[in-house]
Amino acid sequence: MAFQWWNRRAASQVAGTDGPAVEIDSLSYRFGDNRAVKNLSLTIERGECFGLLGPNGAGKTTTIRLLNTLLPLQDGDIRILGRSVRTEAMSIRRYLGYVPQQLSIESALTARENVTWFARLYDVPRSERRERVDQALEMVDLLDSAEKVAAGFSGGMVRRLELAQALVNRPALLVLDEPTVGLDPIARESVWRRVSEMQKQYGMTVLLTTHYMEEADELCDRVALMHHGELRAVGSPGELAESLGPGATLEDVFRSVAGDALADGQSGGLRDVRSTRRTARRMG
Repeated sequence: MAFQWWNRRAASQVAGTDGPAVEIDSLSYRFGDNRAVKNLSLTIERGECFGLLGPNGAGKTTTIRLLNTLLPLQDGDIRILGRSVRTEAMSIRRYLGYVPQQLSIESALTARENVTWFARLYDVPRSERRERVDQALEMVDLLDSAEKVAAGFSGGMVRRLELAQALVNRPALLVLDEPTVGLDPIARESVWRRVSEMQKQYGMTVLLTTHYMEEADELCDRVALMHHGELRAVGSPGELAESLGPGATLEDVFRSVAGDALADGQSGGLRDVRSTRRTARRMG
């Protein structure tokens, strides 16, 4: 019954407006003289699992942060469920769930305390918090570990706990920025299995970034590949692979778009590398 009620709530949010889940129109963003995103236009349909791919420094995370209202728009616009990020950021945040690349849990708190903290951040009514937290923990199979301190969790359990945090407000759009970085293959499969099940069962739109091409190939209805802040290709993984010829894979498409990334020094800054390594160590 708890899952059914979550489903009705999510469906009502998605049905509130017409049109795509996400519309990105002529988006550009600069950090000083560096143009991180260059005139990006992209549409993500409702209920779709969409992958945003590219090497480090391609502009993916900047795009995600703009979409999540964590950065102010400079040029262009983003519309989430028909609402403009430029003018309705507060309203949009109520429809979003976000799992960042960097860890977002507090290791000294229990699983329940971590998710309750996010319920308060999302302004979930006090009278509903306990039920919402239990529902979110149950969705990721952590209800039995609700009173355990997160410091003792495995890497896979940590990522599932972060999913529970992102789901506690019953989002219509779930945004995942490399959520399986540092996880072993079994833990990665566990996280993605739950994401896929929830996306299909509850009709959420899922936007993800990953460097694991096999994940994108298996999970995503469509993918977009970015390089140097620009959109270079978009389509289903199968369509993009077929465009290169028989036997090609999504990894081949990635290499054809970004094969010069390491050679020209665009593989991401030292801060990105350090951040990813810290996350991987903590997940190990």
